[in-house]
Amino acid sequence: MTLGYVMKERASKQRMTEEAKIVVLAYSGGLDTSCILVWLRQQGFQVVAYLANLGQDEDFEDAKLKATKLGAKEVVVEDQQLELVQDFVWPAVSADLIYEDRYQLGTALARPCIVRGIVRLAVRVGAGYIAHGATGKGNDQIRFELGCHALCPGIKIVAPWKDPAFYERFPGRQELFEYAHTHDIPVPVTPKAPWSIDANMVHISYESGILENPSTHPPEGIFQLTTDPEEAPDTPQYLTLTFKAGIPTSVSVKDQDTPVTDALEIFRICNQIGAQHGVGRIDIVENRFIGIKSRGIYETPGLTLLRAAHLDLEALCLDREVRKIKAYLSNLMAEQVYNGLWYSPEFEYTRSCIENCQLTVTGSVDLKVYKGNVYVLGREAPVSLYNQELVSMDVQGDYDPIDARGFIRINAVRLREHQRIKTIGSTSYRIKDQKTNGQKTSS
Repeated sequence: MTLGYVMKERASKQRMTEEAKIVVLAYSGGLDTSCILVWLRQQGFQVVAYLANLGQDEDFEDAKLKATKLGAKEVVVEDQQLELVQDFVWPAVSADLIYEDRYQLGTALARPCIVRGIVRLAVRVGAGYIAHGATGKGNDQIRFELGCHALCPGIKIVAPWKDPAFYERFPGRQELFEYAHTHDIPVPVTPKAPWSIDANMVHISYESGILENPSTHPPEGIFQLTTDPEEAPDTPQYLTLTFKAGIPTSVSVKDQDTPVTDALEIFRICNQIGAQHGVGRIDIVENRFIGIKSRGIYETPGLTLLRAAHLDLEALCLDREVRKIKAYLSNLMAEQVYNGLWYSPEFEYTRSCIENCQLTVTGSVDLKVYKGNVYVLGREAPVSLYNQELVSMDVQGDYDPIDARGFIRINAVRLREHQRIKTIGSTSYRIKDQKTNGQKTSS
């Protein structure tokens, strides 16, 4: 979706007025956004609730019915699973995105996808406002709001958890529960887990609550997606992932007849295999964009498999110096995604550079998945920089070992100079030290 498209659509639909006060709410169906829905109505808004189906374990019909009963003017549940994979996960795979060397951005990739759906809906219903339930300390507030401002200039943002009138009224969850009971808002029957959970088909994250203490070990049974590696199958799983220009195009699983080529199914199969064998668990302390350190526990099985295969194929297909530059750009792009800058000019530029180097990354990688680990067994590419004759110890090939003498001598020049300077410096220091000691002795 381009900026020009959004502006054209907004102009062609209807002129938005302050009187209309239509707000599209990013709705999850939980306690917070349900209370926010009712609170927005009390502020005079007509609320259109938007719920994205990103493959999370959710009763979408129940959530839709709940929002309707709470007074939403309209409730939209949109299936964004394929959109998430093709437009956000695949670019992350081709770029090898990973934040601070460990986090594979499961939440950060989902947010710009949700924003795109919210903006589409805001344009359709002529909304002048977009609301969300993200807190004022986290990353999601930035991701939602920057994305909305980029795709829908002029839209107004309603963020209750940054509005004193809201957060002073609800300083804790107990006040939210009381508000819910007063306004007949259904609350969970079972006790809420003592931590926050965010889920989509890419990953599940756990943070806050008892996990805020970084020394607290993850409680037994916290993980919902992956098998404990100790309890994973004793038989490994073998599969082959194929890529074209850096994008996954098929997955073949051993003992299954035909390869799968549908993008969504490729990801689902990788997720299923990775989860079954306990792949993709991490427990980290990370740096939020606003400067706060936070502790997060993540499960990201499918993306872990895909990244391992893609990285290995790049080693076969990319020039050494290009790989160095690409690694730098990948780190830069991961920060841009984490910081909510998917729709920024710098992200577009970084992504285009990475896409250019991916044109040659075509081939397949064989993987073994076992007890929480991913092993690369082999790889091949139709156009590869790997020259078996050139590297072979048994064939001379187009290489003259005599040339290595000059190569080594040239590279040794700076090393010899380094040692010379160190020797001079050491000698000068000893002479100076001797003179100093002599003066002290004579005195």
